[in-house]
Amino acid sequence: MASTAEDQDISVRAMVYDVAIHTGVPPSIRELSKRLELTAGSVRESLERLAVGKALVLQRDSREVLMANPFSAVPTPFAVHANARLYYGNCIWDALGIPAMLQSDARIESSCGCCGESMELTVQEGVLAECDGVVHFAIPAHQWWQDIVYN
Repeated sequence: MASTAEDQDISVRAMVYDVAIHTGVPPSIRELSKRLELTAGSVRESLERLAVGKALVLQRDSREVLMANPFSAVPTPFAVHANARLYYGNCIWDALGIPAMLQSDARIESSCGCCGESMELTVQEGVLAECDGVVHFAIPAHQWWQDIVYN
């Protein structure tokens, strides 16, 4: 059990990523509470501190984990197939970050932001090996956190 709030936050964040890596989605507050043997209230407090520090993004109303970048807790248009699992990236940048984080090959299914045409990207040995289009970032990276959910 963590002895300080900082220690607890580190444990909560590590567990969020451990579960996301092994299951494809970040865990719920209930699951974190059970795995870490902490009260749900303590987990919520940690998640709030981590969100303030931009380590995680929480869902607006439930305050469950929405994003543990690069992982999304909900299905998105950026499906990443890696290590025999399905992950979702929050955006194309995060979708490319998943195989980098996992150090694995991946196939990313998405669609063109302009026309909606499906596109597929392949990452092999850490390199973008195939891409049916151009990866475009409509908003400069320094503006992403102004409204991370909608940018």
